[in-house]
Amino acid sequence: MSIVTFWNNGKEQTGKTLSLAAISTHLAVEHNYRILVISTGYHDENLDNCFWEAKKVKRNLGLFGPNTNVAMQEGISGLTRMMKSNKLSPDQITNYTKIILKDRLEILPTYKGEKGEYNDIRRYYPDIINLANNYYDLVLVDLDKQVQDDIADLIMENSNLIVANLSQRLTSINSFMELREEKPILKSKKVLLLIGRYDKYSKYNIKNITRYLGERNKVSTLPYNTLFFEACEEAKVPDLFLNLRKTGEDDRNGFFLAEVKRTVDNIIYRLEDLR
Repeated sequence: MSIVTFWNNGKEQTGKTLSLAAISTHLAVEHNYRILVISTGYHDENLDNCFWEAKKVKRNLGLFGPNTNVAMQEGISGLTRMMKSNKLSPDQITNYTKIILKDRLEILPTYKGEKGEYNDIRRYYPDIINLANNYYDLVLVDLDKQVQDDIADLIMENSNLIVANLSQRLTSINSFMELREEKPILKSKKVLLLIGRYDKYSKYNIKNITRYLGERNKVSTLPYNTLFFEACEEAKVPDLFLNLRKTGEDDRNGFFLAEVKRTVDNIIYRLEDLR
């Protein structure tokens, strides 16, 4: 049972949420884990768009489990009310989630209500995450920039692993190096670096970035892939990973899948190493 938080500096697009979507789906398809993904944002539908279509009631999901009525109506709002009344137990959290792959992958979606209520709700994310960790094998947190600094810091401190998402731009890499000097937690062993929207033909490739950052192990990447980014817009990410399971290295999508697998393996290895 581990908490993995996906973080970036909040100042630029790093592909953090889409990387989380790919990694959580690969974990659910290829490993026997029960996974909860928590979106901590406000009206941020990037993660939603990867897995379900908005404003549609009926959809043939095949292997996917049904959405619970509670999740569609309340989600994080219902969880927070239960938490405030001290009535929430770890096994009840699943009643407020959307089921993507039955017994494998569930999502607690972004909050879509009033801003004032969100400002109150976000204070309860650390407690809800910790409680979920008692029930799920993995709790993956999409840490949004709208979560205030003291709460974000607490979530990161409570995490078993922090996936620090960077872009491939030199300014992004330099910015992270400076921030690492200001935030000691970013220097810890529980930080794994991930380059989103990665282009292997760039001057700033895996080898050069790893050397530039002074990392002992190669940084992880989530390569840009046309089929994947289209799937993220069409609520078909699980379908894509199920359909590409037998893709070979010579296939045009082989590098993308190989790097997703390497990143997932790095996460699993680092979690085991830190125990």
